[in-house]
Amino acid sequence: MAETTLTHSSPMARPDGLRGIAADWASDQRAFKNVSWGKAMMWIFLLSDTFIFGCFLLSYMTARISTRVPWPNPSEVFALRIGGSEIPLILIAIMTFVLISSSGTMAMAVNFGYRRDRRKTAILMLLTAALGATFVGMQAFEWTKLITEGVRPWGNPWGAAQFGSCFFMITGFHGTHVTIGVIFLIITARKVWRGDFDSGRPGFFTSRRGRYENVEIMGLYWHFVDLVWVFIFAFFYLW
Repeated sequence: MAETTLTHSSPMARPDGLRGIAADWASDQRAFKNVSWGKAMMWIFLLSDTFIFGCFLLSYMTARISTRVPWPNPSEVFALRIGGSEIPLILIAIMTFVLISSSGTMAMAVNFGYRRDRRKTAILMLLTAALGATFVGMQAFEWTKLITEGVRPWGNPWGAAQFGSCFFMITGFHGTHVTIGVIFLIITARKVWRGDFDSGRPGFFTSRRGRYENVEIMGLYWHFVDLVWVFIFAFFYLW
């Protein structure tokens, strides 16, 4: 009898099911105790952005599957004439290589940032920004080429009218993210170069003295942009 009373009156009894899982996470001091607000807010932003890009890609797939008009062949639409012959997806392949390479330089920038090597960190961040700007420039060339060939958000000369709206919406939204990332990479690289993160100089995006966490936060954003492009490349250009 006493044993039964002790079991039911214990305040430490763990709830069952999903409520038990929620209680475990809520009581775990190690999961969020050492995470800064900046990094936590960036993860929340990236999670919300994932839903937006996911909705765009799902809408694109729905439009493509449901339309009765033939969908344009990406190998023909995105081909470039070089040396008198049409080379399919050559520009898209170069754009993908440039953006994936920028992810590598960004990872090295974060590594040197935590080593407090200001010079290498700033140079690698500027190199990442240059690669990102190159990507945006090639995307602008791609847009210009398709617009001159008659592609519009409401139609195109190759088939389904939804192609133009899906293309400009998805690539434009992603290109905006890359452009914003390039701007903030330059701002952060400048602050690293002049030693704001070593001196704790007050100002825009300056962390506490000796903290290079903003470089890592910038890296999280940039890797996310690169990852999203992989899905766009697979679903829009290869399908």
